[in-house]
Amino acid sequence: MSAPQTLEHTRYAVTDGVATVTLNRPDKMNAWTGTMDQEVYALMKAASADDAVKVIVLTGAGRGFCAGADMDNLLAIQAAAKDGSGNSGIAEGDDDRRIDPGVPAAFGGRYSYFASVPKPVIAAINGATAGMGMAIALFCDLRLWSSAGRMSTIFAKRGLIAEWGLTWTLNQLCGPAAAADLLFSARFVGADEGLRLGLANAVYDEAVFEEEVMNYARTMASTVSPRSLRVMKRQLWNDVFADLGTVLDRAETEMKATFGTEDFKEGVAHFLEKRAPQFTGR
Repeated sequence: MSAPQTLEHTRYAVTDGVATVTLNRPDKMNAWTGTMDQEVYALMKAASADDAVKVIVLTGAGRGFCAGADMDNLLAIQAAAKDGSGNSGIAEGDDDRRIDPGVPAAFGGRYSYFASVPKPVIAAINGATAGMGMAIALFCDLRLWSSAGRMSTIFAKRGLIAEWGLTWTLNQLCGPAAAADLLFSARFVGADEGLRLGLANAVYDEAVFEEEVMNYARTMASTVSPRSLRVMKRQLWNDVFADLGTVLDRAETEMKATFGTEDFKEGVAHFLEKRAPQFTGR
């Protein structure tokens, strides 16, 4: 599947094995729209199907990652509720959005599907991130922050509730006490606190942020097995719902399957021959 030829609210580029999906409404702090939703989903499917892509980076243009739902959408929801039309402006749950059907059905939701992308998805938090933007970032596999990054659940300040699985993802990453603080206060968290809480995997100075993110992604794309990444990502997201015995059984099954793969053979060969790896993902 190729990327869409015409993109209105996003940009897409592939370089050195890394696909970069950029939310592209910088004048609106990349506030989320239905068009952006459809484009990002299409681009994630295209990157998943492209053998040249090993790693995906999701980021925002300008000063923000994503400020949450577009305010026009919120006003439409408010108007619909007032006149009783029921036309909220929010697309109801799509059919199953899973890209890798081997993950639980829960990861086929409107934004939880990022967990079903069969390649690592890195959220590059370049600036302010709130509400829906935060929910999307937390469903990515990794979050690399600029020192200028800020993040807020924001919902309580809009008279809303914890949407799009944030209670689950925050509990997974930060624990219930921190989740309660972030949801109830709706305060913004800066990069250093984000790192301490587990919302960030790493923080880079704003001046070198883009370079550091791409260095991280390119290193992953060029030095590790795409098959290993694919299987380990599935393990990570499947195993959050499993008991230890099931996790161990799955790991044993996957390990046995690995021994006959081309990437395992190459992993041993490049180490012994002291050369760069040439993984195929098979």
